[in-house]
Amino acid sequence: MKREISIAFQTDKTAAQYIALAKLVNQYDFDAVSLYCDAPFHPPYPALMLMAPHIERARLGVAAVSPSRIHPIDIAAQTALLADVARGGVYVGLSRGAWLKDHGIAEHLPPLQAIREAVGVVRYLLSGQTGGYPGVVYRLAPHVRAPYPLPDQPVPLLIGTWGKGMAALAGELADEVKIGGSANPDMVRVMRRYIARGAEKVGRRPDNVGIVIGAVSVVDEDRARARRAARRAVAQYLPVVAGLDPTLDVEESLLERIQRHVHHEAWDAAAGLISDDLLDRFAFSGSADDVIAQASRLFEAGARRIEFGTPHGLLPEQGIRLLGEKVIPALRGQWPG
Repeated sequence: MKREISIAFQTDKTAAQYIALAKLVNQYDFDAVSLYCDAPFHPPYPALMLMAPHIERARLGVAAVSPSRIHPIDIAAQTALLADVARGGVYVGLSRGAWLKDHGIAEHLPPLQAIREAVGVVRYLLSGQTGGYPGVVYRLAPHVRAPYPLPDQPVPLLIGTWGKGMAALAGELADEVKIGGSANPDMVRVMRRYIARGAEKVGRRPDNVGIVIGAVSVVDEDRARARRAARRAVAQYLPVVAGLDPTLDVEESLLERIQRHVHHEAWDAAAGLISDDLLDRFAFSGSADDVIAQASRLFEAGARRIEFGTPHGLLPEQGIRLLGEKVIPALRGQWPG
């Protein structure tokens, strides 16, 4: 199975910046380009439409959107429109979502049922089905069908999660599972076991479901500065994701201290509490050689795709160039597609 490399962006840019980044990324051998769907940033699909005309090979998608934020009928419709201009193809990424309550977004419960039915609705519409969808959370009347042009090929589906239940559901239904905010090889092995429970339930081979692992990435020729910057970036989400990783035993008091510093925007104080080992479990950082070594360990652990996330470098454009010119060629040499 081909090992893939992708890049992900936060949706906090101007229209001109989205286009410039698309043109830059297109110079390199990325397999996919993802946008996040975090509130209160831009919704991802308009930004992807700006980027799509300038990306020739990589497939485009959202990693990942909560159906509590964008209804599945709109996810399907926007995916179909994106597929019409994305020359490298598209994918759909779904997740339960995070920080929804902070932004006044009511979560559809129970989450496993909501995601299962969101998958069903998206696939129903994108495949041109009729007859309705009889869900509990989402229902479509028998006469409802997609009234727009459909993608030429089936659209791959990704589920973003850290949890056992959602990963098992992905084992039943999805093409990929993304562990967002992790660079920990041990977590890849754990996720493979979670996926297997669902896959075996429906007679699928567990390795048919690819594991995607993605996190904050800061690569620069100045290794020390890159790692300092990564610590500051990781501090913002570490108190949330560290407790989701069952392979680590991080003291709750440490996470609380980091969170307090973050709330007061004391970034250096928060970063100073993050050890080298903890940093390497939750971010890609340092020189190109550091990042190559980290990614290699993840591929060896069983990851199928590695996604390098925002901010990419001390200067984003320089980080993307180092990923494209040094990291990708080295990894392609180790793991030919």
